[in-house]
Amino acid sequence: MLASLGGLMLAAFLAATPIPMQSEAVFIALQLAGTAPVGLMILCAGLANTAGSVVTWASGRGLRAMEGRLRIPQAQLARAETFYRRWGLWTLLLSWAPGGDVICFIAGALRVPLWQFGLVVGLVKTARYALVAAATAGMTAWLWT
Repeated sequence: MLASLGGLMLAAFLAATPIPMQSEAVFIALQLAGTAPVGLMILCAGLANTAGSVVTWASGRGLRAMEGRLRIPQAQLARAETFYRRWGLWTLLLSWAPGGDVICFIAGALRVPLWQFGLVVGLVKTARYALVAAATAGMTAWLWT
């Protein structure tokens, strides 16, 4: 069980970085195999996927640290920050979707506080795994009855 959960966590972590990886297939395969309790799988995958997103967020923060070396006009950067402070947090609700890594990176570059980032991203990414688990259970029940 520990090896299965470790593999799931690795897949979920990598899937939340720019590395092209899909963790849903691993999650579904483990759920169908019954190697671990589904609730524990949801928790582990959600935590690891959120941790991967924090790495992507930190990469954006790191890019911002090189601000003086980049040729981004300060006025343009200030406008982007103002817009993102007002509306950008809501874009994190899409961090689970394809392209969500870009949203996480931009959130870091535009200095979204880590606690806000972690709260929103953690909730939506964990909810995604819960929906995958429910859909898998539903399809399995429908196919085998």
